[in-house]
Amino acid sequence: MTSVRSWAALASVGLAVSAATVATGTPASVSLTSSRAALAGSLTPGSERAKPEGRVAAGSAVSFDLNLSLRDAPGAAALVKAVSTPGSAQYRHFLTQAQWIARFAPTQDAVASAETWLRQQGFSVGAVPADRLFIPASGSATQVERAFSTTLGTYKVSGKDLRLANTALSIPASIAGVVAGVVGVNQSVATNDLSAGAANVPAQTATSPTQEPPPPAAFKNPQPCAGYFGEKTDTTDNASLYAPFTHPQPYDICGYKPAQLQGAYGLTSKIAAGNNGHGVSLAIVDAYDSPTLLADAQQYFNLNAPTIPLTKGQFKNIKPSSVGNESLCGASGWFAEQALDVESSHSMAPGARIIYVGAVDCLDNSLLAAVNTAITSGASVVSDSWGDALGDLLTDAATKAAFDATFTLADTTGVSVLFSSGDAGDNFADFGMTVPDYPPTSPLVTAVGGTSLEIGKAHNRAAEYGWSTAKQVLCEGTTTNCGTATTPLGTLAFQAGGGAGTSFTYLQPSYQAGVVPAALALRNQNLFGPTPLRVIPDISMDADASTGMLIGFTQTFPNGDVRYSQFKEGGTSLASPLLAGVIADADQSAGGSIGFLNPTLYSVDVQHPTAFNDIVPAPNPDATAVIRVDYINTVNASAGFVVSLRAIDYQGMETYCDGTGNCASRLVTVNTAPGFDGMTGIGTVGPQFIERMAKG
Repeated sequence: MTSVRSWAALASVGLAVSAATVATGTPASVSLTSSRAALAGSLTPGSERAKPEGRVAAGSAVSFDLNLSLRDAPGAAALVKAVSTPGSAQYRHFLTQAQWIARFAPTQDAVASAETWLRQQGFSVGAVPADRLFIPASGSATQVERAFSTTLGTYKVSGKDLRLANTALSIPASIAGVVAGVVGVNQSVATNDLSAGAANVPAQTATSPTQEPPPPAAFKNPQPCAGYFGEKTDTTDNASLYAPFTHPQPYDICGYKPAQLQGAYGLTSKIAAGNNGHGVSLAIVDAYDSPTLLADAQQYFNLNAPTIPLTKGQFKNIKPSSVGNESLCGASGWFAEQALDVESSHSMAPGARIIYVGAVDCLDNSLLAAVNTAITSGASVVSDSWGDALGDLLTDAATKAAFDATFTLADTTGVSVLFSSGDAGDNFADFGMTVPDYPPTSPLVTAVGGTSLEIGKAHNRAAEYGWSTAKQVLCEGTTTNCGTATTPLGTLAFQAGGGAGTSFTYLQPSYQAGVVPAALALRNQNLFGPTPLRVIPDISMDADASTGMLIGFTQTFPNGDVRYSQFKEGGTSLASPLLAGVIADADQSAGGSIGFLNPTLYSVDVQHPTAFNDIVPAPNPDATAVIRVDYINTVNASAGFVVSLRAIDYQGMETYCDGTGNCASRLVTVNTAPGFDGMTGIGTVGPQFIERMAKG
């Protein structure tokens, strides 16, 4: 069997540049004619344009950001390393935002010249952020094609119809020195994995540009499920049904609550003593903005952790100016993400202030603007539970440069930026390609992977494995067990796992040298030779839905009832905000922001490895699974139940099929090992993590 995706398409991929170079946002233009300059990196890889569907309608609306070049880009890159590396004379001597603007931001004259050109082309120009990194603009497809000397096509990409430029964009040579690139002409859709297929409620007709989507369709956990790992076991089903897994297996949990997660990661006594993130602001970036976000979180803590309420004074909502692309983005599904992010981060840092920043939609130019807002909001840590699947390879270089320039701003002004690494392992089973997501692969952010965390009765960390889950349907019917059945209904197949992989874009950052095994750093040497590359994740936290967190938010039930309800959720969408809460605690302990985490993370790992929990393979893979019971209709027993086995730390076969019978299979390649590994990175937060990170 062969994959429908051709690896030959990757042979033309060139290693973009080192992290220091990409971060600068320097002009990516080359000579085209005497009057125009091409914007290098503005054309997506040919593999993304393999399925054309036609031209974009002339009158279609296009919103984009015109990104401007940093001043003294090499100096900005050098400063990132100086203020983030332990032992440096400038370690943690961050710039204020005003100082950064004075030294590195594009000039007012640059903004004026670029704005003048945009208006001459007929574009509407939006508000420029204080850091002057980009100019928001909008117009018709015809205006874009004329202004940038290109044509726009519609392409089928990972099942979505996206707009992409058919040729590289170009601009007048007179502004080539100030323009770094364009984000948004090429559409790139970020997902959080909770949004996929979640918008089952019929869309409402918007009555205003700021109307949010309706609450998503409801989901509920049926019994049996456990209050802690191993509390309940399935003694009803036949042992033969599980083979080769040992019998009996435990039922999965109903969802961990705040006190359990605090206990498992060694925070209980610290939080009780006041090390709870007090005085620290933590920002969360997602698409859209649930109108019940704060009320839902307050009800959640009232029900599940009343000793750590989320007060109105602790929460600030920076709402999007409008909303759009709700169907393309699975808009309602982002509400679950928002609830998960707020409730998990507050659980780990109940004294911190939370700043929620909602993007207009899930497209890169909208999320870039939201990230910029979060980084400049006064927060010292920003959590992002979303990314572009396969984006390390497919997201155009100009978009990466724009994000990396914003991350440079964060790193030099003392803001920790975290990204979930993804929920599909190395993406092979979903796409037939072994390519990590972006932005997690940027060497200027911390990529947070996933584990399967088993929490015992006393809120103790009983076990923790790398997150790689396989699912096998055992039976479906009117009862919550399979009765006398001895043969499962389905086969065991890879379902989900922590995002991981080796970059096709970024060289190995200095902080990973000597820590990341060569086998991982050189995984793409067939394309680039013996050149070490960036590897993700950097660190991990609980993510497996089988060991996930109980969350609560407003949902829509089949009878049209809209009300608050609770269920269990997971994914690296959980791991990133969990770590963000811990970092807020560490910032409080340090008496100020830790800033860009990675150089300190890897340094601490080398000097004080006990600050982390090293994640290693399960001693007996056939003993690590849970039995899960779900409602077939997701909300009640009227349609019956489905009973499944979920293997933990799965290392068996995974298969990609393109839907036409063309399939490829192989063993799962993402796994754990002593020390840094390709599934969990350094490991997870250990007992000394806060103290060691605070000290640096």
